[in-house]
Amino acid sequence: MAFQNVFQRYELKYMLTADQKRKIMEAMEPYMKQDEFGRSTIRNIYYDTPDSLLIRRSLEKPIYKEKLRVRSYTKATADSTVFIELKKKYDSVVYKRRVSVPEADAEGYLNQGKSLKLKNQITEEIDYFRQLYKGLRPAVFLSYEREAFYGKEDHELRITFDENILWREEDLSLQSEIYGKPILEPGCTLMEIKVAAAMPKWLVDVLSAEKIYQTSLSKYGAAYAQMMSAKKTLFIPASRYVSALQTQTIKNQKQRRKEVSYVESVI
Repeated sequence: MAFQNVFQRYELKYMLTADQKRKIMEAMEPYMKQDEFGRSTIRNIYYDTPDSLLIRRSLEKPIYKEKLRVRSYTKATADSTVFIELKKKYDSVVYKRRVSVPEADAEGYLNQGKSLKLKNQITEEIDYFRQLYKGLRPAVFLSYEREAFYGKEDHELRITFDENILWREEDLSLQSEIYGKPILEPGCTLMEIKVAAAMPKWLVDVLSAEKIYQTSLSKYGAAYAQMMSAKKTLFIPASRYVSALQTQTIKNQKQRRKEVSYVESVI
């Protein structure tokens, strides 16, 4: 099966009660269809520098931020297909680029410094990211149960519901079992609406009627906040540590955005 490797969209997050989720699901029925995976458990490993520069910068809500993770949609084996994902957000627009490789290849590349056999523009971007942020290492394992839906007429419209969001700092392998510390309160669901442009009217209407308001929750950010709270450690502003090279990189994002918005030619 073919996988989509390039995404450019808005990603809007909402915290739902059980009743609000039910109302959204009812409103979706005529317009949305569940994707082929149904309800699945997603595993992620987020990478960061030894001083957690990436997540600290993200929590400052800058105009541009980026992160690197590896993801699987089932419990992985060495031969399973996993996704190395570079996710960027600039001026509220999310750009995600990813490559699919066997789990053993991802492990060798990200953790052991081996080269990927796959070579294209996306792998070059990931290589550049890893050179820019020195000492990247697995930082957090984060999992959740997800139900995903796409628009029957507009396939660019996607709505996901994430529950049982768990994180941990140890056993950072996609081949491991699911366990960890919870992020959400019992009965809560994190909904994400992913659109290329404006939301459809039916969706705006149900959000307004049920008084469902946008939130800025970051799963990795919430895990990091819990981590620092447990260690009784204060946040250190990432901006103090941004090098001249990194500062220049941020200033150049408008140009980089134009250069890498579309890479269909390498898919």
